[in-house]
Amino acid sequence: MQHSNLEHINHSSHSPSAEAASHWRDYLGLCKLKVVAVMLLTALVGMCLAVPELPAFSTLFWGLSGIGLASCSAAAVNHVVDSRIDEKMARTRHRPLPQGKITHQQALLFAAVIGIIGIASLVIFINVLTAWLTLASLIGYAVIYSMWLKRATPQNIVIGGVAGAAPPLLGWVAVTGSLEPNSLLLMLIIFAWTPPHFWALCIARKADYQKADVPMLPVTHGEAFTKLQIILYTLLMVATTAFPYLTKMSGELYLIGVVALNLRFMQWAWWVYNSDDKKVAMGMFKYSITYIMMLFVVLLIDHYYAFFS
Repeated sequence: MQHSNLEHINHSSHSPSAEAASHWRDYLGLCKLKVVAVMLLTALVGMCLAVPELPAFSTLFWGLSGIGLASCSAAAVNHVVDSRIDEKMARTRHRPLPQGKITHQQALLFAAVIGIIGIASLVIFINVLTAWLTLASLIGYAVIYSMWLKRATPQNIVIGGVAGAAPPLLGWVAVTGSLEPNSLLLMLIIFAWTPPHFWALCIARKADYQKADVPMLPVTHGEAFTKLQIILYTLLMVATTAFPYLTKMSGELYLIGVVALNLRFMQWAWWVYNSDDKKVAMGMFKYSITYIMMLFVVLLIDHYYAFFS
């Protein structure tokens, strides 16, 4: 999704077709596709857990398409809002906007078009409640978090995590048309997972956030305090992940899988707590992505194992 400086400089010598392809890759770079892919996995699991059988293919297709386009729209707006911050950070300065490959106006137009298509798809092919909740999630991330919370408080990721935790709830509502306790439970798991996941990255990239003057927790309260918060939120997350088994939404297969995943997560949190090595914090951040994906995969496997057995 990113191009080298050489590619950027040599755009004028490309053929029209190559130029167009490169341009579309830049637009795709606005979508944070790896993040959206994880979100869609959790939305898919939410859809499947909502009913005993496999949901209709049309519901899966239009639901995931609408949620995915809305998520990409929110990501593109985030790129615009954070473009000046991205210029200062080594992790993000190669994104399309800081590199001048796409203008702010083009990015906002792109976000508006795919966002409208995504929400309209949900209204037409899924249900109005899913569309409203998806729109609220889009606004929560693109406007409330990106434009205000991120710069206003070191608790930004905790408060803003509500929007990022919504996909499994959206998937559930896309199938059932209603809010139910178990759908909120899936959302709660991601909400509790988000702070230790993101604060590990903030520790690893503390210098970047200081340079960009973003009030992330390690910058405002120090690394020792942030590491303690990672431990505490990890324990909260472990508690929330027990609820699917306790409420009988999932069975023993899920319990075995989540215990193994949680033990590894707690090990990483302990390593981060006792280490000043930025590589350890980055290692926890990477594992946390694998963790949330595997947790939802285990939920899905357990669901259909119980259904078919």
